Amino acid sequence: MGSYSGEQTKVYYLGCHWINSENLRVFEPKEVSRLVTWEDGRCTTDFLSSLPQPRSHINLSSGFGCATIFWYLKNRPEFLQQYDAAGTIQDYVVAMLCGLQKPLMSVQNAASWGYFNTRTKTWNMDILQEWRFPTLLLPNVLDAGSRAGKTTYEWCGIPQGADVGVALGDFQCSVRSSLSESSDAVLNISTSAQLTFSMPEGFQPEDHPSPAQAVTYFPYFKDKYLAVAASLNGGNVFASFVTMLAQWTAELGLETSDSNIYSRVISAALSVNDPQLAICPTLFGERHSPDSHASVSNLTPADLSLGHVTRALCRGIIENIHNMMPSHRLKESGIKRIIGSGSALARNDALKQEVERIFPVPVVYGKDVDSAVGAALVMLQQ
Repeated sequence: MGSYSGEQTKVYYLGCHWINSENLRVFEPKEVSRLVTWEDGRCTTDFLSSLPQPRSHINLSSGFGCATIFWYLKNRPEFLQQYDAAGTIQDYVVAMLCGLQKPLMSVQNAASWGYFNTRTKTWNMDILQEWRFPTLLLPNVLDAGSRAGKTTYEWCGIPQGADVGVALGDFQCSVRSSLSESSDAVLNISTSAQLTFSMPEGFQPEDHPSPAQAVTYFPYFKDKYLAVAASLNGGNVFASFVTMLAQWTAELGLETSDSNIYSRVISAALSVNDPQLAICPTLFGERHSPDSHASVSNLTPADLSLGHVTRALCRGIIENIHNMMPSHRLKESGIKRIIGSGSALARNDALKQEVERIFPVPVVYGKDVDSAVGAALVMLQQ
């Protein structure tokens, strides 16, 4: 459960409880905030630069849990006063199932909140307390794969007393479900896009990496790390393109569905092999370059067709992630195959063609990549 990047913020009052309703046990929430996801943009570059430097191998970004709480602390301090706990949405579900008085969080999710050291597996309490951060909100942290507790009541067919694991990173579980060989990499393109492979046992990322570094190291399982090029621009860029075309069509007095546009633009792209125009697709910026914008270059009268523009957009999405993690980096790491996954990649043959054109290794599609399967495999191995 959770976003691929894992950074989510939800603050809540732990007085929430189970009640009887028509002979059923129902969980009744009390004071619970709205969910803040990785797409949240309230923490600007200037705001993030005003915060203390974390003692962590992961740089701060908008959407990170601790950064979001810092934003509330500065801009809406009264908002935080009504809550006594914070965590990801899946930590909230675990606390609900187990009746926990204080939420628990896995190392995987804590790392993506900022101000967490994966070597010592502790929050940067001294830094946070010095800046008057409400550290009492932070959950206790356990290793990925640890047991959080047992279900306090029967729920949706799950019996009372069933073991419940601490919530895991969705991205890590997705990779775990498909990454069986150390020579494999996984390319996922859904809303966003990620290219990843497993680092050798014993690898430790450096603290305080350069903010311009495009590759991040996500904690995986058994103290291992994934090297991840995590782009904010994937299927969401293509979806924005389709939405733009739908709006233009409506403004011209015509009506058609997004799904119809989607299938037609992909069909048009498949009729074009090598457009000369280039599209930089960073519509949503990137964590290592938050101020970057999308752009179009080398546009000529010969490249104005729907097929040329769509093909160039597909190429730009793949080239962007290739720029973050180039082929030579994969070769140096012994990668011999890429496993392609994600809804945006599965339904777009033009994207698949660009993956196969840009990356000089075999690409395999259709292999089961499912975070629920990965989570089940992890817990079974415990």
